[in-house]
Amino acid sequence: MTPVVHFSRRYRFSASHRLHVGAMSEAENYATFGKCNNPFGHGHNYVLEVAVAGPVDAATGMVVDMVALDSLVNAQIVERFDQTHLNVDPLFAGDLVPSTENFAIEVEKMLQESAATLGVRLVRVRMEETSNNSFDLLAREPGDRVVF
Repeated sequence: MTPVVHFSRRYRFSASHRLHVGAMSEAENYATFGKCNNPFGHGHNYVLEVAVAGPVDAATGMVVDMVALDSLVNAQIVERFDQTHLNVDPLFAGDLVPSTENFAIEVEKMLQESAATLGVRLVRVRMEETSNNSFDLLAREPGDRVVF
């Protein structure tokens, strides 16, 4: 049996957002989100950790080509979201609140198929919003059901 090894890589970018639900009143939004409901938004220096898994390549001794992984994550995530206001991105332009929880889910969806092109499986996305707040999402295969 070939062992499967997990590999994690960290990426940094800055973005702003406003936590706001259009169907709620200003008072309800403020009661729910507090200062995160600032009409002008607020920013974070996000740290994204991407974990992939696969067998170790016999020739290189590596799970994944780090340059290729960096290129993929930078093109799909970092370049798209760095120095932006998430609320105006098409992902969040509708009713989806750009909470870091929702952001992590969207990042996982964006990277899921691309990881396979590198010969690995995406296993985890971790978004660190502040030194106190981080959100982990264990990546699922398409069609997987989550049972609690």
